[in-house]
Amino acid sequence: MTPERPGPVSPSAVPSATYRLQLQPSFPFKAAAAAVPYLASLGVSHLHLSPVLEAVPGSQHGYDVVDHARVRAELGGEEGLRALSRTAREHGLGLVVDIVPNHMAMSPRHNHALWEVLREGPGSPYARWFDVAWEAGGGQLLVPVLGAPVGEVLGDLRVDGDVLRYHEHAFPLREGTADLPLPRLLDAQWYRPVWWRLARTELNYRRFFSISELIGVRVEDPEVFEATHGTVLRLLHEGVIDGLRVDHPDGLADPDAYLERLHRASGGRWTVVEKILADGEQLPAAWPVAGTTGYDALRHVDGLFTDPAGYGQLLDGYRRFTAPRADLGGDWAATVRRAAYEVLTHELATELDRLTRVAHRLCATAPDPALRDRAPWALRTALRELLVRLEVYRPYTSVDAATVVTEEAAAEARLAFTVPEEAGAVDVVRGLVLGRYGDGPEHVEFRTRFAQTASALRAKSVEDTAFYRWVPLLSATEVGGDPGRPAVSPQEFHAYCARVQRDWPATGTVVSTHDTKRSADVRAALAVLTQCPERWSDVLTEVTEVTDSTDGTAATGTGEGPPDRQLAWAAWQTVFGLGPADGERVREALLKHVREAGTYTSWTEQEPSYEEAVARFVAAGPCGAPGGRVAALREALAPHVRANVLGIGLVHLTMPGVPDLYQGTEREYRALVDPDNRRAVDFPAAGDEGWAGGAGEKAAVTRAALALRARRPDAFGGAATYEPLPAEGPAAAHCAAFVRSGRVVTAVTRLSLRLAEAGGWRGTTLPLPPGRWADTLTPGREFTGHARVEDLLANTPVALLERMETAETT
Repeated sequence: MTPERPGPVSPSAVPSATYRLQLQPSFPFKAAAAAVPYLASLGVSHLHLSPVLEAVPGSQHGYDVVDHARVRAELGGEEGLRALSRTAREHGLGLVVDIVPNHMAMSPRHNHALWEVLREGPGSPYARWFDVAWEAGGGQLLVPVLGAPVGEVLGDLRVDGDVLRYHEHAFPLREGTADLPLPRLLDAQWYRPVWWRLARTELNYRRFFSISELIGVRVEDPEVFEATHGTVLRLLHEGVIDGLRVDHPDGLADPDAYLERLHRASGGRWTVVEKILADGEQLPAAWPVAGTTGYDALRHVDGLFTDPAGYGQLLDGYRRFTAPRADLGGDWAATVRRAAYEVLTHELATELDRLTRVAHRLCATAPDPALRDRAPWALRTALRELLVRLEVYRPYTSVDAATVVTEEAAAEARLAFTVPEEAGAVDVVRGLVLGRYGDGPEHVEFRTRFAQTASALRAKSVEDTAFYRWVPLLSATEVGGDPGRPAVSPQEFHAYCARVQRDWPATGTVVSTHDTKRSADVRAALAVLTQCPERWSDVLTEVTEVTDSTDGTAATGTGEGPPDRQLAWAAWQTVFGLGPADGERVREALLKHVREAGTYTSWTEQEPSYEEAVARFVAAGPCGAPGGRVAALREALAPHVRANVLGIGLVHLTMPGVPDLYQGTEREYRALVDPDNRRAVDFPAAGDEGWAGGAGEKAAVTRAALALRARRPDAFGGAATYEPLPAEGPAAAHCAAFVRSGRVVTAVTRLSLRLAEAGGWRGTTLPLPPGRWADTLTPGREFTGHARVEDLLANTPVALLERMETAETT
């Protein structure tokens, strides 16, 4: 039975639009306060702040929290946050803050709670904070910081009073052990410094994905929840902040229970969760939140401007050009599956081992004979085969796990075994996941570990590996995206928007964030390539003749050509999307690309000759003279890039949900993967009309849409309506339009290049709802009845209409 969904968030507490600011030491609360007048004039209702609690000194993002009780000193401390809040309120703005419940920084010298655990061991009052399997480490917490096996770096470890030091690292010594000889001293601690490479297989604490520098926090413990949320909740109740963005809830032991506790503790404040929904997956209805942070919206908005037929042709060209390695998968699904196997058996091997140990204990001690006589290797194989077949991030308490760990997946998993009796391990593991063999503490632990491992696997295998291996269209390889089916029909888009308005009207929506691999404007340009795949292939043929000095296989680095064809394809698309490119930005993005792909080099096993070949290719190819040919194609397609940029921007700002604007994106904003997208934004000073005046079309569209949202809250809020507005005529498919509450009409051009090739609008009309409609982008223009789309979109490829009030409508 589906749990009843909690009541909606109070409409008065829901933002109309938020603006994301990336706080860092070079952009503290004081700098944010200076930008408030400008941001208020832009038309947003709330500032959306990156994490504000104490983090590792110098952190550029704030997700490596070290103290939940203090507001970050480098940003200005609590007084600085309060001053920002006062300034924001003076200008009619509220504050939404990003919180990080899943993990803290694995930095003992900055993380007091962790320091105490290392000093006092499992008897420390803070030991319950962290998810540590003490027995797996022989009673010690493994700390993977050494540059080599301990015997090779013993001379670099030294005792300094009651502290053990290793280069920049510092660890507390257990009381009474400081005078012991070094080998005995190490054995006497509650922790064991080990070679960093052992994190893959030996680690005994839960981490964030495969990042050993971030240790998991047990917020499912009520005392830990209170300790880690007390300051944020106090600031909420004191009116300093107004809403929350919850980072990575999928890493938690029980997201359902956590969100319920947070909802009660916050008094039901507007809260959105960074939940990545797979295609067709729905947010659990029982979650007492306003919705997601908006990656599901991003996929649907991007897909609306992607040509499905053209993508198929682009894919064919990609396969011909790159001849992708068969062992990496010949299509998107195979690429994901292959990546999942690799990640699970390498980067997440320690998580799989821990899960296997729990499963084996349950089987060995089970009263049910059906679980007995299961070898660890068989359970591990069954776990691996089921985990790689999950098509969503994880199961939840409030959702039937059988819909996630399906019988179809189990049937495939059994094929990994040659002996039928051994294949029974799959049914045992699936039964444990589905709760069919009991509900004791270890059963709950198993289900929890399975779900947490599943979410880490999905993130690492899809977002951080497959997205860099399967690149026919880079704009589709985005958080929440589906590169195997990047296009979304207008009918599918409208159905999605109707569901959002009905079920989650206060959800967040985004098109650019601090985590997007390319900003919306870069993706908008790349989507145009699906409308001209032949032209793209022709240009690639030209530049390849100039730059390709290899045979299309992995290079050891001799020449200026691409070290492999897949990299070349991705590099040229990067330059096309970015436009006039800074070579260093492109080089850094492509270096991250090849390391994430892990095909020829990786973060942990770097291949210098390959990476040097990448750098030479960027210098000579993408950003050298051949890159000019790609730039020329982009320039020729500029009107169609413009149509996508403005269309994506306007749809995002007027569709159901609460739009979140990433810093700087009210103007044209071209950014690549982080850290490129976290560069500082130069906001205008108070009284400076700089951006308000000559900031370009996108800024004008943004201001008009935000002003309309503020002026017409009834047209966009929880009680609003959403209706598709079909165009009529030969080019109807190229006009995507919708009506909000009978008062606002959005109309945008989609697939504008295909439209031009077909002869333009050719008398296509848009039947407007009754009344007179004013053009908010070009004041003075009015429309009624069946408006000719050619007239409606005469000045810009998008239109935003507001119904004019009459005595009958007021």
